[in-house]
Amino acid sequence: MDSASNGIEKHILVACTGSVATIKLPVLLKTILESGDTLPWNIKLKVIVTKHAKHFYSSEDIPTEVSVYCDEDEWTTWTKRGDPVLHIELAKWADICVISPLDANTLAKLAQGLCDNLLTCVARAWDPKKPLLFCPAMNTQMWEHPATATHITTLKTWGYMEVPCIAKTLMCGDTGLGAMAEVPTIVDTIFEVLGVDTC
Repeated sequence: MDSASNGIEKHILVACTGSVATIKLPVLLKTILESGDTLPWNIKLKVIVTKHAKHFYSSEDIPTEVSVYCDEDEWTTWTKRGDPVLHIELAKWADICVISPLDANTLAKLAQGLCDNLLTCVARAWDPKKPLLFCPAMNTQMWEHPATATHITTLKTWGYMEVPCIAKTLMCGDTGLGAMAEVPTIVDTIFEVLGVDTC
């Protein structure tokens, strides 16, 4: 089926935190867009990055059709009463949100209900009837800290869906659990949740 022929769109919001796994953001976006060529609807992508996530990718590697938002945009897009509020608009726009990667810091913030940046404000404003996926990524020692399991359980009780981390040799040289799931796994999960089989 030609996805461009029916005018139906699916809006995917990808959010990245200050984990080294954010280096995979360009590949993740390109894989989603390429997979969308075979789907029965058009894919529209937007991205949220935290301040520290920006350290791990180059803007030149992001597909030109993808809009990227950061904390500063929350304030520059609003000047007076009645103007759109970015975190509310993004939460309404998206059909699905994918936090990939979700680092230990933002995991803890979400589990405590904190909303001190664009990403966490979107999560706090998220409609629980819509899917929110999260892909943990952190050092093995951080993964094994007892707070991690508690925080992940909290998110899952809210209906958030975990794309589990995997074991491998991490960027720091340690080997063990904590690495973000592979990009194909994340993309397959996105489309599975949206109700489309890409195989």
